[in-house]
Amino acid sequence: MPKLTINGREIDFKQGQTVIEAAKDNGIEIPHYCWHPSLSVSGNCRVCLVELEKMPKLVIACSTLAAEGMVVHTQSEKTLQARNAVMEFLLINHPLDCPICDEAGECKLQEYAFDHGYGESRFDEMKNRKEKRVALGPRIMFDGDRCISCSRCIRFSDEIAKATQLTFVQRGDRVTIKTFPGEEFDNPYTLNTVDICPVGALTSRDFRFKARVWDMSETKTICPGCSRGCNIEMWVRNNEILRLTPRENLEVNEYWMCDWGRLNTFKFVNARNRIDGALIRENEVITKVSVEEGISKTAQAIQKYKASQIAFLGSAFATCEDNFSLAKFAKESFSANNIDFIRYVDETNQDDILIKPDKTPNTLGAKSTGIKPGNSGLNIHEIFSEIKKGNIKALFVMEDNPAAISDDYKNALKKLELLIVLSVNENETTELADIVLPAAAYAEKNGTFINFEGRLQRIRPAVVTQNMERSLDGMSMSRLDKFGTKYDSWASGHRVDAQPSWKLISMLSQKLGGKINYQTAEDVFDDLVKSNKEFSGLDYDIIGEKGTQLDSFIKVKETV
Repeated sequence: MPKLTINGREIDFKQGQTVIEAAKDNGIEIPHYCWHPSLSVSGNCRVCLVELEKMPKLVIACSTLAAEGMVVHTQSEKTLQARNAVMEFLLINHPLDCPICDEAGECKLQEYAFDHGYGESRFDEMKNRKEKRVALGPRIMFDGDRCISCSRCIRFSDEIAKATQLTFVQRGDRVTIKTFPGEEFDNPYTLNTVDICPVGALTSRDFRFKARVWDMSETKTICPGCSRGCNIEMWVRNNEILRLTPRENLEVNEYWMCDWGRLNTFKFVNARNRIDGALIRENEVITKVSVEEGISKTAQAIQKYKASQIAFLGSAFATCEDNFSLAKFAKESFSANNIDFIRYVDETNQDDILIKPDKTPNTLGAKSTGIKPGNSGLNIHEIFSEIKKGNIKALFVMEDNPAAISDDYKNALKKLELLIVLSVNENETTELADIVLPAAAYAEKNGTFINFEGRLQRIRPAVVTQNMERSLDGMSMSRLDKFGTKYDSWASGHRVDAQPSWKLISMLSQKLGGKINYQTAEDVFDDLVKSNKEFSGLDYDIIGEKGTQLDSFIKVKETV
C-alpha cells in the first residue's frame, strides 16, 4: 500500500483517499465540520487546514488527495494559528446559546473552541442576528444564528435522502438556510440532519428542551420499526426513553435511520397503557395479581386442553429467544403443531434507502426458531378458521395483537374458551383475554433479532423493570456493564412489573412440570445454538455490537 507521513508517523492509505480519510483510518483526528464520510466534499468550513511540506500554502485535508511520500503536519505552529483564526471567525456571530441549546455536551463548536480556539474574541461589534425557532418542517426546528454554513444538511438532503428541499440563500454574513419556495423539509429522513449538524442549528421538535445529554444513559440496541434492523442508541433519563439516534453500522444502516423509526418505536414503552402486573378475568371482572399468581392461574386453565384444541401465536416483534421458548413449550408441554405468527407487510411503504416493507424486526428470527406449523399443523389463517368452527378452543398469543388485524379475527377470538396473551401494552386483544401476562418491551431485555438479510443482531436493556431491579440489586458495576444495561442504582422513575416472554414461558413450563428452566437470555440462546444448526458456534460476544451474518442467509442477502 502507498504511504504518507502525518506528524512524523508513517501510515498506509488506500489509493484515492483524502488526507482526512487516511488520518481517520489510522486513528489521527483532524478537526472538521463540513466533512462527513458519507457525503460529498464541500470544503467550506476550513477548520481542517493542514500543512504539507513543499507546499507554499496550507491545504484543507478533506479535499486533498493523499499521495505517496506526502508529509503532513496537523500540529505545526502555522497550522494551529490558522485553525485558531478559523475558530475565531466562526464564533464572531455565534450566539451564547449554550445554556439553552440541545446540542450542548455533544457540540463540535464547543469542543473545538476549547481545543483549538484562543478563548477570547477581538470582535467588538454587534453580532449579526438571524432568524430563530424557524420550523423548517414538521420535525425540524432551525436557529439561523447558530448555523456555521457547513452545508451538511443540504448535501444530506440532496445525496442521501434524494429530496432536494434545502438550499443556501443570501451571501456573506447574511447567508442562511431555507427550503425551496412552496417546499417543507419533510422527507422521511429529516432528523438525520440533527445528528450530523455539528452545532445546534437544527434540533428535533420532539426532543427539544427535554434533557441534557449528560443526564441520559445511552444503550446500543436495534430499531424494531422494520426488518432493516437499524443500529441505534437509546437515550434514557429517570427510566424513561427520551430519544433514539442512529449508530454507525456500514453493513446495515450506515449512519442513518428513518424519522418514523426514530419517533414511533419507543414511546409505547413508557405509555400509560403498559401491562403492569398480571390481569385475570373471572366472571367478567378483571383483577390485577402478581406475575407468579398469574402464572399459576394460567397453568390451571391451560392444562386441560389437548394438542388439537390449542394453538400458539409467536411474534415477529418478539426476540429469537422468546420465539424459541414458545416453540419449545408448545411442543414439549402440548405436542402442539398449530403454531404460526402474523406477517405485517406494507408494499406501499418502502424505499431504496432504508425503509423495508416488512414492518417487523424479526420475521426471519421467528421462522428460524420454530414458529411455523408442525406436521399436519395449521397456519395462521387455518387457526382462525378452526377457532370459528369451535375446533380450537384455546389460544396462546405472545406479543401480538390479532384482534386489530380484522373484525373477522376479532370475532373469532370472542368464541374461544380460553385466550392467554403475553403483552407489553393494553390493546384490542388484551381486552378480550382471559389472562394477560406482562411482557417486557424490547427496551427492557436482552435478546436477538434477525434482519431481512439474515444478520443476527443484539438488543440490550436500557429501561429497568421491577424484575430486573431485583436481579441487579447488589451487583457490582463491572457485572452490571456485562449484563448489558446502563442501569444506575440511584435513578428514579417508574418500573413496570413485567418480564421477558421467554421468562414467563419458562415459569409456566415449570408450573406444568416441564423441563424448560431458563434463568437468563444467554441460557435461552445457548439452548437455541445447540438445537439449531443455523446458529451453530455463536454466542452474545461473537454477535457483538454490530451483529453477525448467518451463513444460511448469505444467498438471501446477495439477492436482496
